Amino acid sequence: MMPAGPSSALGQLLSRFGSEVIATSADVLAGISVDHRKLYPGRALALALPRSTSEVADILKFCNALRIPVVPQGGNTGYCAAGTPDDSGTQLVMSLRRMNRIRGVEPLNNSLVVEAGCILKEIQRAAESVDRYFPLSLGSEGSCTIGGNLSTNAGGVNVLRYGMTRDLTLGLEVVLADGRVISSLSALRKDNTGYDLRQWFIGAEGTLGVITAASLKLFPLPKRHGTAIVAVPSVKDAVELLAKLRAGSGDRVSSFELLPRAALELVERHLGARVDISASSPWCILCEVSSSDADDPIEERLASLLEAAMETGLITDALLAQSERERSAFWFIRENIPEAQRRDGPSVKHDVSLPIDRLAEFVDRASDWVVTHVPEGFLVCYGHVGDGNLHFNINQSGETAGKSLLAREPEIRRAIHDLVQEYRGSFSAEHGIGRHKVDELERYADPVELQLMQQLKQLLDPNGILNPGKVLRPRH
Repeated sequence: MMPAGPSSALGQLLSRFGSEVIATSADVLAGISVDHRKLYPGRALALALPRSTSEVADILKFCNALRIPVVPQGGNTGYCAAGTPDDSGTQLVMSLRRMNRIRGVEPLNNSLVVEAGCILKEIQRAAESVDRYFPLSLGSEGSCTIGGNLSTNAGGVNVLRYGMTRDLTLGLEVVLADGRVISSLSALRKDNTGYDLRQWFIGAEGTLGVITAASLKLFPLPKRHGTAIVAVPSVKDAVELLAKLRAGSGDRVSSFELLPRAALELVERHLGARVDISASSPWCILCEVSSSDADDPIEERLASLLEAAMETGLITDALLAQSERERSAFWFIRENIPEAQRRDGPSVKHDVSLPIDRLAEFVDRASDWVVTHVPEGFLVCYGHVGDGNLHFNINQSGETAGKSLLAREPEIRRAIHDLVQEYRGSFSAEHGIGRHKVDELERYADPVELQLMQQLKQLLDPNGILNPGKVLRPRH
């Protein structure tokens, strides 16, 4: 069957599903047609707003028959343009924002079932209401949806202790391109009945199916936190400090975030938040240990470990949060580095991961390369040292340098990613591929793995209607 033209496709969608489900307002479409970073402005055919899994299935079956491309979209907070349409005006954006129910919470099983349109913050609150903890935590948690988190295998600040979104998932409900539904919302921890099909869809960015619901893991709610910002002389010292804190706390380190002096200065300049810590060291660490035991003196244990690190010169200064207000203030600084960067001007961003024991060497070499080859910019390298994930970003160094810096992005990206490859790291640690990194995947992926990805796409979406142009180059 030949694909339906835009006018014909829209008319048939409205005739079949009505304006209650298919939105066409110019204002509505403008808001969902550009990515979060505004790098890829597009033009949607329409916006589908299904209210149930069966309605998602009906829409996909209909679109598959007419060859209408469908772009699943969560909170549209991603950095790689995985959830926005191209500029052809032929792609139907599908938002599951109406499917936002908490279907059930099982505290004794430490699990809950949620629909894909649930805001991450609401899931955290649902867990807390039964004295449980859902540990996925992102700067965008007030607006991102769990469907998007699953589709990009989101990371966040607690990966060190709890793992990625993939590790927090027990089961999925997914609608395939032809409208068939895989309903596997089991909350079992052990189930070896054949292939684990849910893993195909986590991190696939909506290219293999549309996730409509998920069964997720919960954990005991932390009752005590020890939180500190410490100054360290080098990234090497930071890695050594991580090892000592993990061993000394009984592996209760939940977060260990690298903060360069440049990032602290940006947050202070643009958002007015500052931390009074020694400026003698170029790097800081925001670390947090936690315990579900209300009587566990975890704060005192952290203080003791940091005091010992100070005596050996591993750290040069430390500030321990003395209240929940101070803890929140520390986290405000970390979570608002991206916003401070945005306000400061254009930047070239990299989301890379390295083996933890090679982090320091990589940062030294990559930083030297930036200083030597990118006079238009300055380095803002921060991130999740506990799991090896760095946001190796370069901001413009002056008001007129932005265009020059962005013009050189392909050259800069190639140099940084080639160096990451040399260290056997990843050019995409937690932000996915989307449209932004399709070329990078083709360059760095193992040829056999890339071929299998293409074959899996062909198997599950033979007409290529699901999120075309994301992750894999579209077939012609």
